[in-house]
Amino acid sequence: MNSSLPDPRRWRTLPVILLATFMAAFDYMVVNVAAPSLARDLGAGQGALELVVGGYGFTYAAGLVTGGRLGDLFGHRRLFLLGMAGFTAASLLCGLAATTPELIAARLLQGLAAAAMAPQVLALITASFPAGERPRALSWFGLTISVGAIAGQVLGGLLLQADPFGLGWRVIFLVNGPVGVAAVVSAARLLPRRAPAARPGLDPVGALALTLALALALVPLVVGREQGWPLWSLLSLSAAPPALAAALAWMRRRARRGGEPLLDLALFRARSFRVGLLVNVAVMLAFGGLMLTTTLLLQAGLGLDAAHAGLAFVPMGAATMAASLLGRPLTARLGARTLPTGNALGTLGLILLALELHLAGAAISAPLLTLPLALVGLGSGLTMPALTGAVLSGVRPERAGAASGVLATTQQFSTATGVAVLGAVFFTALGHHPAPAGYAGAAELTAWLAALLYAAATGLVTLLPRPGSAAPAPAAGAKTSVSA
Repeated sequence: MNSSLPDPRRWRTLPVILLATFMAAFDYMVVNVAAPSLARDLGAGQGALELVVGGYGFTYAAGLVTGGRLGDLFGHRRLFLLGMAGFTAASLLCGLAATTPELIAARLLQGLAAAAMAPQVLALITASFPAGERPRALSWFGLTISVGAIAGQVLGGLLLQADPFGLGWRVIFLVNGPVGVAAVVSAARLLPRRAPAARPGLDPVGALALTLALALALVPLVVGREQGWPLWSLLSLSAAPPALAAALAWMRRRARRGGEPLLDLALFRARSFRVGLLVNVAVMLAFGGLMLTTTLLLQAGLGLDAAHAGLAFVPMGAATMAASLLGRPLTARLGARTLPTGNALGTLGLILLALELHLAGAAISAPLLTLPLALVGLGSGLTMPALTGAVLSGVRPERAGAASGVLATTQQFSTATGVAVLGAVFFTALGHHPAPAGYAGAAELTAWLAALLYAAATGLVTLLPRPGSAAPAPAAGAKTSVSA
């Protein structure tokens, strides 16, 4: 196939590759609602539950940059198929685990497989869709991210309540089996093969150094709060910035000597890439904290079961879907105002949520949360596709895998940080007052903090270059075509 021509099957392929995005986001969130069942059936203690929930997030986030670069090196099609097959197999291992250590190990493998498949999605979209069609494809990508995360709460709760075949918590993992097999078969048939003109080099030292730096930050963020922030967690967090600086110094040195570092630092020369990542940080910090604290309010504060707590997020998911599906005509009408408008809606929703919690206090109920959460979902549906397009607008196609890995890593790391930081604020505010009024007050404080983060994102988007003005960042090495 001539790689300069659009793939004629691209719209048939899109739902298949977006399954990877959905499954990765779904499995990041779904274990939260199954934690009580896991504790009961496997006898898992608090520390083990943290590793079951957070271990996936750690290996997923830590491996995304390397996974994106491996896609540039060995082909996005190949890495997608390997990653999806590995994710499906690891999900089955999770569902069949007989002990807590087996489940933890399977979750770590599941995160690594997700890190291999997820960055390839944006790279494949960049390679398959011409510039005129890419915004529409990215709107579906943005919709999938948001709906996947919310579905983890909603569908996870419904699956646990339905308890098909008496599988209990295992169903949330085993459901990935038939879906993953269908995705692998369809992707193998539909994804085009493109031969690369040249292959970027691999940087094993850079990969290890970056993984170590991320581990020093992610591990304490994942488990530190529940353990009361012991000394080791604080030391680990303190060591993360110098470790990251050392990893970047190695990559700069490798680039100066004519090698190809794991991170193409030339990506950061594009203002759209730099500012877009900062906007992602602010939005995902708020989103991660919001999902955690709202779930705690609904289940621990208001006493709802997993299914009914999940259903409270349905309006948010529906609004996200509506905004994403209408995103293209809205973007055409709003133009450069799409991003600030979406972030402003999210900010408004969070302010309304904080005010409702303040005024209702112990009388707060799930229906009262419908409107503010829907506004946040509406803003997210407008923002995510446009933001993804803005971040990648200055990236050359041959570096799409690496850039997608950086973007996804930023999102996952920021989500984990939002969970840790806003979660710590929530529990500090809750203190020794675990009554509905106490939960409402703690949720109000975190809602105000999330609103500030959204407001900061609204200000940052004004620094993004206007559509059409961002030139692609220069590549570090020879030009290549997108490989498969």
